[in-house]
Amino acid sequence: MNRAEKYIKFLIYLAVIILINVVGITLFFRIDLTKDNIYSLSKASKQAVATLSEPMTIKVFFTENLPAPYNNTQRYLRDMLEEYAIHANEYFNYRFYDVSPKEAGVSKNAQENQELAENYGIRPVEIRSVEQDEIKFKKAYMGLVLIHGDLIEKIPAITSTDQIEYELTTAINKLNNKISRLAGLDEKIKIKLIMSSSLKKMAPYMGLKQLPRLPEQIREAVNELNDKNYNQLAYEHVDPGQTDKLDAMIERYDVMSLKWPDIPEDNIKAGRGAIDLIMEYKGRVKDVQLLNIIRLPIIGTRYELIDTDNLNELINENIETLIGINEDLGYLADHGTPSLMGGMRMNQQQDEGLRNFYTHLSGSYAVKQINLKEEPIPDSLNCLVIAQPTKEFSDYELYKIDQALMRGVNLAIFSDAYKEIEQPRQQRFNFNQPAYEPVDTGLKKLLAHYGVRLRDAFVMDKNCYKQTMSQRAGGGEQPIYYAPIIENKHINKHLDFMKSIKGMISLQNSPLELVDDRIKNQEIEAHELFASSEESWLKSGKTNLNPLFMQPPKADEKLKSYPLAYLLEGIFQSYFEGKPIPAKEAEESAEDESKPEDNASSEQDEQSPTEGAEIDLSKIESEKGFTAAGRPAKIAVIGSSAVLKDNLIDQKGQSPNTTFLLNIIDVLNHRDEIAAMRSKTQRFNPLEETAAITKTTVKVINIAGLPVLVVLFGLFTWWRRRMRRRRIQMMFQA
Repeated sequence: MNRAEKYIKFLIYLAVIILINVVGITLFFRIDLTKDNIYSLSKASKQAVATLSEPMTIKVFFTENLPAPYNNTQRYLRDMLEEYAIHANEYFNYRFYDVSPKEAGVSKNAQENQELAENYGIRPVEIRSVEQDEIKFKKAYMGLVLIHGDLIEKIPAITSTDQIEYELTTAINKLNNKISRLAGLDEKIKIKLIMSSSLKKMAPYMGLKQLPRLPEQIREAVNELNDKNYNQLAYEHVDPGQTDKLDAMIERYDVMSLKWPDIPEDNIKAGRGAIDLIMEYKGRVKDVQLLNIIRLPIIGTRYELIDTDNLNELINENIETLIGINEDLGYLADHGTPSLMGGMRMNQQQDEGLRNFYTHLSGSYAVKQINLKEEPIPDSLNCLVIAQPTKEFSDYELYKIDQALMRGVNLAIFSDAYKEIEQPRQQRFNFNQPAYEPVDTGLKKLLAHYGVRLRDAFVMDKNCYKQTMSQRAGGGEQPIYYAPIIENKHINKHLDFMKSIKGMISLQNSPLELVDDRIKNQEIEAHELFASSEESWLKSGKTNLNPLFMQPPKADEKLKSYPLAYLLEGIFQSYFEGKPIPAKEAEESAEDESKPEDNASSEQDEQSPTEGAEIDLSKIESEKGFTAAGRPAKIAVIGSSAVLKDNLIDQKGQSPNTTFLLNIIDVLNHRDEIAAMRSKTQRFNPLEETAAITKTTVKVINIAGLPVLVVLFGLFTWWRRRMRRRRIQMMFQA
């Protein structure tokens, strides 16, 4: 009977286990116990796949049995796509394709899949593995494509788990936006190949034998893209010849033109021609330069045509920018701000500009450069970036910024309290280190009114980046005091987009301070984003940032932490409330100042127009009324523009500095969920600083503590045994 009961219990337990597994298969759920939920989809990702309006297929080409850590990447990607499918609607599906070579070679199925991957632009990448104490290199497919309707987006290389969710979700949103944008176009996108037929004769002399085939190649590329863009492209080949039509094209589109001399031996007369690819939609124009002119020392001038293999991709990227697939992001392009793409300085050295910053922004936004002197700030912007202005703003220009903020346009201000002093080369000193002097463009008074003040000083910090010196320079490490390392404890963790950022580095930062009465009166909420360490001090006045001549102050009481970045949000009061509204005409030209009589008479005419005079109504300009207190808005103020430079922003966008800057831009564009999603992939986890007494205590415990515990345990065991013997002895004596 007992044996039968055991068998019955065993069968019941077995049935329960089977049923639990069945329930687990049909009712799938996961519990993510990680601190930042890095293995769970964010709300933005769930919403992206739940709102698909057309079928989306993700085709994954990933080589099997890869060495670590790439095998973990494939597993992570598979799990993530499975979770996307759980939260998606019926339009979402994905598939992994076998592209792996077998022991006997590449199978026919795998070979076909490899060709399919190549057609989508997914090519194998080279990876490194260690096998039997040898470093080996091999090629592996590690990419995917997203197909949504007739549109295609690709992620050609996924070599780590970082940023996978961010890249997938942004690609899904981009395709969704593109479909709705293309479907809503009220006119076609015009693609014009402007190419003079006379260039075909000159092609052999320029080393461009493939030039005559270029029109047909572009036509084929546009026709292929037209099928994928809902037939919204209109192609035209324009031959301007050498007539006035060529001059008109040059003036309108700024196309590239070439001139050549007589070549009598081949009966070719002197002439000129043009070549360019123009894309136009509703007055907006994008120019794709088809011919590159390279001037090399000794070798001379060389001409190169665009790589026609990437022609489809290049045209497609420009179409997306032209029709505004991504939201517009404003960037102030005048007042001495650095060029986004770099350029040539006066000393003929290449200025790197903000290339990496621009590359990351252009992946999610259509960056619109704003010339404040000539145009208003569009109401369609969510955010305007003002980076390193060096020229003074007029009151009218400050008024434009102020009223844009009143309308709800958020501001991201990277302003310096100092500017570099341009010096002749022969007068430079201190190892060619530039000198700096305070600069005031007018933004300071505007920011102070809104509640934050930029102080005229540099923040120096003992806890800073240390540069390794060469042996020739004496070796060792040289502290760069103006490059503070931002510790985890000085980063605001109360904001979602800052929670996973555990350390950064700043550069040439000026301190910020809140204007308490302004904050209180306007009911502004101020968030300190990050600050320097408690070992910081200020360096003010006209200064030189040569680290060899810098020493911390001797008195420790001068050291303290300084705020370096703030985020203000609320309803701001206009700086111009109760003040005369600035007029553009008052500061427009010096010519008006030279004619005070004319100005005076014009003012009299405005006050008392001649009776019966006729007015040309077409010349009357209408402006929106003044707004004293506007919509809720945000202002991010960072007292340094150097944090935008390429030496602090990596190309892959995975460093804490890059994550912080992109998160700030996303938050100011009402993409808080995207910012939080990007933050959770941060892997930088520095150890917390411990005091010297704590380190000493831990060492003592590790060295002497364990032997003492063993001795105490031995004594306790000896005591217990002795007491046991005594109890037994007393029992027998009784």
